[in-house]
Amino acid sequence: MNIDVYPIIFAATMIMKSICVFCGSGSGNDSRYMDAAYQLGQLLAEKNIKLIYGGAKLGLMGAVADGVLSEGGTAIGVIPHFLCTKEVAHGGLSELMLVDTMHERKLKMHELSDGIITMPGGWGTMEEMFEMLTWGQLGMHQKPIGLYNINGYYDGLRTFHQTMVNEGFLKRELIDMLMMNEDADGLLAQMERYTPPVVPRWITEETT
Repeated sequence: MNIDVYPIIFAATMIMKSICVFCGSGSGNDSRYMDAAYQLGQLLAEKNIKLIYGGAKLGLMGAVADGVLSEGGTAIGVIPHFLCTKEVAHGGLSELMLVDTMHERKLKMHELSDGIITMPGGWGTMEEMFEMLTWGQLGMHQKPIGLYNINGYYDGLRTFHQTMVNEGFLKRELIDMLMMNEDADGLLAQMERYTPPVVPRWITEETT
């Protein structure tokens, strides 16, 4: 089997023109989640970074899109046909793309983005983030992946990641693939400075 290896990237700053945001369609029990989502959207627009997200108008998903649009930014939604009535697609987006499956949705969001940010959410949000991490670990992409740790939401996950390393199920050098910050501006700065690890390229988009 031929295995390609990515070269090390020495650039000091990674230019991100578009960022995929994974987050919950719920609002959470603390107003700080909605406020932070809206402010993240505003920040992306101020930095002229396009938002790529799941296309809904509900919860944190809607808040981040509204934040982008409030500052005249570009918000692109990607949503499966069968979820349009359940998640209620956002009617004011710059563009709404309809796809057939959940996997096609993730792949399209990945293709359109230069980086990934995950905000608080449930199982669906976790599944999306972990698939992006897995693709990066397998050499499918070199995009920075950030965890927006609002209100300490992901503190437990940080601890669990260290357990994975300590118990030998995750290589220590791979733990840095997931950056974490409680400040949106600080998280974007981390992502811009990201240097991906050198990993074998085992799969492509067509084989996922």
